[in-house]
Amino acid sequence: MNDHADAHIVLIEDETDIAQMVAFALSRAGMRSSHAANGQAGLALLQHGADAVILDVGLPDMDGFEVLKAIRKHRDLPVLMLTAQNEEIDRILGLELGADDYIGKPFSPRELVARVKTVLKRTRRLPESPPDSTPAADNNGFIFDAERLQICYCGQPLPLTLAESRLLQHLMAQPHRVFSRRQLMAAAFSDHHPSDERSIDTHIKSLRLKIKQIAPNAEPIVTHRALGYSFEP
Repeated sequence: MNDHADAHIVLIEDETDIAQMVAFALSRAGMRSSHAANGQAGLALLQHGADAVILDVGLPDMDGFEVLKAIRKHRDLPVLMLTAQNEEIDRILGLELGADDYIGKPFSPRELVARVKTVLKRTRRLPESPPDSTPAADNNGFIFDAERLQICYCGQPLPLTLAESRLLQHLMAQPHRVFSRRQLMAAAFSDHHPSDERSIDTHIKSLRLKIKQIAPNAEPIVTHRALGYSFEP
C-alpha cells in the first residue's frame, strides 16, 4: 500500500472552485480531504486530526500566516502554502514562519498532489524496511533513512519540516563543502526565487535549535560569512 493511501488532508481555501479541484485531485490519489473556507474553521477542523494542511494565504477572516502561526504553536504538521504567483513577500514570509513548501496560483493539481505525497512520505510512519533494503546512511551520529525520508541524530528522529529535511540532506551529502544560500534554496525548493535566499538563514536557525534539543553542545552546521554554510560532523 502507498504511504499516502487514506491520508487526511485539511484544505483551508476560500475559493470554492479551487477547493473542489484540489479535493478531486486528492481523492483520485487515494487521499481524504476536509475543507474549510476560512481560518477559524480550518483550525477547528485540525482539532480532529490531519496528516497535512494545504493553506491559502488570502482568507476572509484571518490571513494564512496567522493560521500558520497557530498551527506551529501546537503541531508539527506539514503545511503547503498556496500563494499568488507573483507575491514574492508571501513566499518569503511563509517560509520564515515554517511552511514546508509553497505553490503559486494558478497551479497544476498533479504538481500539488506530488508535493503532498512527498511531505507525507517524510512524516508518516512507513512499514519496517525488508532486510535486503538499502541501509540508512550514517554520518557521525546523523542518519538519513532514504526509505522513510527521515533524519535521525543520536538515535532520535529530528522533527523537521520538508524544507529543513532537504537542506540537511543536501549539507550531509557533502560534508565540509560550503554551499551558498542560492544553492541551498535550490535544494530545498524547486521553484525558488533569488530574493527568497535570506529565508535560508531562518531554516538553518530552526535546524540548529532542533539539533541542540538532542545534543546541546552540537554545532554541526557552520556559518561561513558571506559564503554560506557547511556540514561539519
